[in-house]
Amino acid sequence: MATDIVSANTDSLNRWFDERFAMKMAERSADRTPALAIMVTRGTLDWAYPPFIIGSTAKALGWDVSLFFTFYGLGLLKKKLDLKISALGNPAMPMKMPFGPAWFRDVEWNIPNLVMAAVPGFERLATSLMRETLHQKGVAPIEELRDICIESEATLIACQMTVDLFGWKQEDFIDEVSEWAGAATFLTLAQNADICLYT
Repeated sequence: MATDIVSANTDSLNRWFDERFAMKMAERSADRTPALAIMVTRGTLDWAYPPFIIGSTAKALGWDVSLFFTFYGLGLLKKKLDLKISALGNPAMPMKMPFGPAWFRDVEWNIPNLVMAAVPGFERLATSLMRETLHQKGVAPIEELRDICIESEATLIACQMTVDLFGWKQEDFIDEVSEWAGAATFLTLAQNADICLYT
């Protein structure tokens, strides 16, 4: 009989503790600001969009956002951006024309790599067509998306090793770079982030 009472009290106490623990964990989770860390490694026009779109959207949702720019991605923090796109070796990029009649615009131009490599100025053509398409569809330019990240106080970290490796100078970059750091800084951010992305 005494054993039954102790067992019932233990079950009751365990239920109370589980409910209380779940409630406190929910409160803690509700009070915590989600964190996003993105490693940005590519600096072409098409690859510049994902980190700035995701970063600015996360900031709009109230998240803490850190973007770590390294290797070619570091060029996205330069004062003067001259981003290009290369269709060469990118089979996922059939080109659509941003001009002409509807039937012409609907054609996906799967241009062979050999043609893209052999035609002088093809990269410039692909870049101008992509810029025109982005403009017509109302997609903000990279500079504007970067400014949104800056204004919303996203943390923009420049990889100091990459600066040294490429022989760049800190004065080549925007003043809003939050920090000049290395891999250890990014790893600390990534370890504590709710979401960590690589672009």
